[in-house]
Amino acid sequence: MQELERITARRSELDALTEELAKQLQEVQAEREELVIAERVLHRLAEQDRAATEAAAAVAPAPARVAGRAVLLIPHRSETSDEAALPGDYRKILAIVRAADGPVQVRGVGEELGLEVTARGKLEPLRAKLTKLADRGWLHKRPDGRFTARL
Repeated sequence: MQELERITARRSELDALTEELAKQLQEVQAEREELVIAERVLHRLAEQDRAATEAAAAVAPAPARVAGRAVLLIPHRSETSDEAALPGDYRKILAIVRAADGPVQVRGVGEELGLEVTARGKLEPLRAKLTKLADRGWLHKRPDGRFTARL
C-alpha cells in the first residue's frame, strides 16, 4: 500500500511538472514568434535604409576635378530636376530667394545666411553661387543684379 501511495505522489509531481513545462514551452514559443516578427521588421528597415541610401547617392551632386581641385557640379534645372540634386548650401540659397517677397540682392541673402556683409570680398563667393544657380536655370538674374526664383 505504501508503494501505491509513493507512485501516486510521484505521478502527481510529474503531472504538475508537465503542466509547468507546458506553460514554459508556450511562453518560449510566443517569445520566439515575437523575435521572428522583429527580425522581419529589422530586415525590412535595413532594406528601406539601403534603398534610401542608394537613391540619395544617385541624386547626390557628382564630384568632379577641375585643374586638380575637387568641385561640385551644379546640374541644370529641368522638368525632372529635384532640389535634392543641389548641394546643401545651394539649397539654402534657393530657399532664401524663394521665401523673399520680391527680388533679392546678394547682401540680403548673405545676411540671411549669417555672413559678414560689410566686406565686399565676403559676398563675392555668394554672388558666384547665385550666378551659377541663375546660369543653370534655378534662379533668374535681373539686369539690376538682383535675383528672383523661377517658377
